[in-house]
Amino acid sequence: MNGTPAHVPVMLAEVLDALSPRPGARYLDATFGGGGYSRALLASAPCRVLAVDRDPAALRPAAELRRDHPGAFLFRLGPFSRMEGYADEEDHAPVDGIAFDLGVSSVQLDTPSRGFSFSAPGPLDMRMGGEGPTAADLVAELDERALADIIRRYGEERRARRIARAVVSERERRPIRTTDRLAGIVASAVPPDGRIHPATRTFQALRIAVNDELGELDRGLAAAERLLAPGGRLAVVSFHSLEDRIVKRFLAARGPGGGSPRHRPAPPRRAATFRPLHRGARRPGPAETAVNPRARSARLRTAERLTAP
Repeated sequence: MNGTPAHVPVMLAEVLDALSPRPGARYLDATFGGGGYSRALLASAPCRVLAVDRDPAALRPAAELRRDHPGAFLFRLGPFSRMEGYADEEDHAPVDGIAFDLGVSSVQLDTPSRGFSFSAPGPLDMRMGGEGPTAADLVAELDERALADIIRRYGEERRARRIARAVVSERERRPIRTTDRLAGIVASAVPPDGRIHPATRTFQALRIAVNDELGELDRGLAAAERLLAPGGRLAVVSFHSLEDRIVKRFLAARGPGGGSPRHRPAPPRRAATFRPLHRGARRPGPAETAVNPRARSARLRTAERLTAP
């Protein structure tokens, strides 16, 4: 028996339906987290799974899954943009399916010491891999214009300049090192809109900037395209419009009829490398959102790898 409770990721049934696990196939869980997708894949068919995660907190559930499935489960600690190298080193290429569960996990959000959430006081960290500058470093070092640009671009916050101005003013009085202090500064700078906490978008923006999440997604999708075998399946669950837009454009550009945006000269036509499995993005069902309200914003896009190089 595992010592860690089983983690059930968002839209698990839909992701398994897209990946269609089969005996002898090789799969890659690009965002291992608590291991929900990996565990379900291994339970669905006698297959082999390589999981990747850059959060050291994933080491414990990965060790338990490796113990329960010796030889069938592999794990590498690092960003999913390096999945090709990991797969080559583990003799796990090409692969028949890749799953992404983007953004921050419930475990990360619910651990105050990680600094991802303002629901409880904690250090203003937000690093998924524990390396590099923290959110507190960005808040302390960026000038008002650069800080506003991050909050506007990655948080889609229209009051970004006002928030940045308040942050810069407050840090001159006392360093901003905790989640509750930053959330309070943002809340005092902008009025609540009645739907979400005023600091929600600012925290999202800082987290994305600290972890280079959108750049990592670009690199990860390109790596997945190269790593998938013809007929292999891609399943990507995203939780906000910035992520979903990147995935949508990636698949549209590589699908049948994909090309340049309207009103621009068309580049030479490239052969399609993906075929969508469903039209548009799938959403979680009402039963899932009733049990897990965080699933409400989830979007799943799926595609099958074609034979073009």
